[in-house]
Amino acid sequence: MSPVSEPPTARHILTYAEDLRGGGVERAQLRLACGWLAAGRRVTLAIEDIAGPLAAELPEGLEIVTPSRLLGLPGVVRRLAPDVIFCPGNFYTGIAAWTRLRLGKTCPPIVAKMSNAPARADHGRLMHAAHQVWLARHGSFLDHLVAMTPATADEAALATRMIGRMSVIPNPPAVPIPGALPDLPARYILGVGRLEPQKRWDRLIAALPLLADQTIPLVILGEGSERGAIEAQIHALGLRERVLLFGHSSDPLPVMARAAVVVLTSDYEGVPGVLREALSVGTLVISTDSSAAVAEIIDRPDRGTIVARDDAAALISALDAWLAPTAQRPEPVPQPGADSADRYLALFDQLVRR
Repeated sequence: MSPVSEPPTARHILTYAEDLRGGGVERAQLRLACGWLAAGRRVTLAIEDIAGPLAAELPEGLEIVTPSRLLGLPGVVRRLAPDVIFCPGNFYTGIAAWTRLRLGKTCPPIVAKMSNAPARADHGRLMHAAHQVWLARHGSFLDHLVAMTPATADEAALATRMIGRMSVIPNPPAVPIPGALPDLPARYILGVGRLEPQKRWDRLIAALPLLADQTIPLVILGEGSERGAIEAQIHALGLRERVLLFGHSSDPLPVMARAAVVVLTSDYEGVPGVLREALSVGTLVISTDSSAAVAEIIDRPDRGTIVARDDAAALISALDAWLAPTAQRPEPVPQPGADSADRYLALFDQLVRR
């Protein structure tokens, strides 16, 4: 009697990124990789530039390959023969399409995560139409798509025409990372996110001089290409004493826990982890309606306020309300996703067996 063979599994997972400058997509990617390694899987990260603040969060045991450009990913796949490819976000699906085109039937299954909303507020009419055509092609080169909440899954399934090939798996939760705290004010408004056009920190800075409390400062944790423009706005408004740009933070949770309110003023988001992280430490939040997921996170009026993207008066009103002495902090809301790495592995194994 011949021995029963074990069903095939995704023993080797390949994922990829441009750099480690500190985006939420790459941070979630590294947390997932840590979970996959802990489960005994082999994980390889193909990356153009290994430098950046997130380099300190690379998990032990992660294999690194450094193609000069991600367009070389098909060659990496040929050489390493992974069982599955994980595309960590929308920004990277072009490389997934290129890899599928180059490898054809020899390409392993590709699983992608929908990290941003299918419709972006920064797109004009023509760009929006072109983007929708691009999203509708995703089913031709992706085997499976993962969204992080039910509402974003519904949006993604319609936009990509991948109904029936969708899963909902939240990002792994943030974990405390030991380190020194910056010198924080006694009370402050907090923004957490890259200094990039998408985040629209100009909206929050512009609201500061119009608040009832003319002394409360704003702290922003993040780094990016908009630093110069943001510093110019701060100077023009005479806010150099009230706006503190502390740069990238490897662990914003302790700073969130001390904040009076955490504010997100983005044009568009996927599932903003900053909101979940703030609520997990009992800090209320204000957010623009930048994603269908925002209403899933701020699902009760005692947890914060959702405002329209360009409604400056509503943003000021929400800030004044939550900064009032009578405002109550919400009860901490546990972050989802403790089993996310295992759920991804179950999905990978299922695709490999097919």
